[in-house]
Amino acid sequence: MMHVHVIGAGLAGLSAALSLTADGRSVTVHEAGPAAGGRCRSYLDKELGLRIDNGNHLLLSGNSAARSYIVEIAATKAFNIASRAIFPFIDLGTGERWSVRPNDGRIPWWIFSTSRRVPATRPSDYLQIARIARIRGDASVADSMRPGRLYRQLLEPIAIAALNTAPRQGLARLLAAVMRETLLRGGQACRPMLPKAGLSEALIDPALAMLQARGAEIRLNSRIAALTMQDARITALRSPNGPIALDADDAVVLAVPPWVAVDLLPGLIAPDAFEAILNIHFLHSADPAGPAGAGFIGLTSGTAEWVFTKPGHVSVTISAANRMVDQPASTIASLVWPNVADALGLHPSVKQTLPPHRVVKERRATFAATAQQEVRRPKARTPLASNLALAGDWTDTGLPATIEGAIRSGRSAADALRGL
Repeated sequence: MMHVHVIGAGLAGLSAALSLTADGRSVTVHEAGPAAGGRCRSYLDKELGLRIDNGNHLLLSGNSAARSYIVEIAATKAFNIASRAIFPFIDLGTGERWSVRPNDGRIPWWIFSTSRRVPATRPSDYLQIARIARIRGDASVADSMRPGRLYRQLLEPIAIAALNTAPRQGLARLLAAVMRETLLRGGQACRPMLPKAGLSEALIDPALAMLQARGAEIRLNSRIAALTMQDARITALRSPNGPIALDADDAVVLAVPPWVAVDLLPGLIAPDAFEAILNIHFLHSADPAGPAGAGFIGLTSGTAEWVFTKPGHVSVTISAANRMVDQPASTIASLVWPNVADALGLHPSVKQTLPPHRVVKERRATFAATAQQEVRRPKARTPLASNLALAGDWTDTGLPATIEGAIRSGRSAADALRGL
């Protein structure tokens, strides 16, 4: 029976391992760090005195691979799944608030309701969403959308969040892929899914428990430093405890960041330009339901972009943050806190006092979702090694670098090995 070594315990690696163990394969997962989860994990911040996520991620009910993954690891109860699709916003420049509320069905009658759409927009403005979804070329998001209020107050924030790339460079067809699976399928595919506790408790710990129940071995602090190749086949792994020889039927899933994959696999073409994400966590007790009961709110005309209300703290995300990532943490927090206070409607005295905070900088959070980088995304199978499959949100999933893309990549890697 094939034994598979999965290198990397982020969502892509865990997804691959789950698919393989579901087939009855023997699996060993190697993780270089002390904890699994990669960009999707939680940890105790001793200075703040609470458990925080290293980033903020918003899953939607239309993320089919993510939902299947959650069901497989028996973690559905770890999520608050909204009973309706609702996306609250505030324009920090004007103070105007609104909520976008798509109806459940595919026929978008919500665009004819002034209380459900962006204020001062017309139903005809929303036709461009359908046009974007049909894009197949290399046009950017900015070039594919008509400037105006709908763009500024809804489509641009969605594009930046989904692609983690500025709209003038972001690839429109990657955004189109996201929209086809969510907004264009109606509100039933746009219901927010937020962890009740943390990302680790919702997505990582249950996966590890399921893998161990299936007999998989999880090795933390196990950095694979090199791959031994012979006749276009991986024959051994170099681990902290020495070489690990592979039998003739063994295989490898390489589920590591692209820069690590290139080091381990010379000749691999992979994305080499990246965008940062900033996540700022403020020690502040807010209503966990957040504005409009959504648990989050989108911000326009400010520094912050999305504010999430969590137990004991609020978390802010700034995407496509290369322009800000080198600024001191104190400067970033000082710029963002007034945005948070306005979004949550806090008293002016609270706005003027910066609370304890933690700024998490992910300098290479995702590949830059541009036409130039898209052509560098490899398939799951590569001719460089016959018993190897690649996984990661940076591989050719047809989606931008998202949780949904990472989970799909793991499944694709497992599928690629089934024919060996």
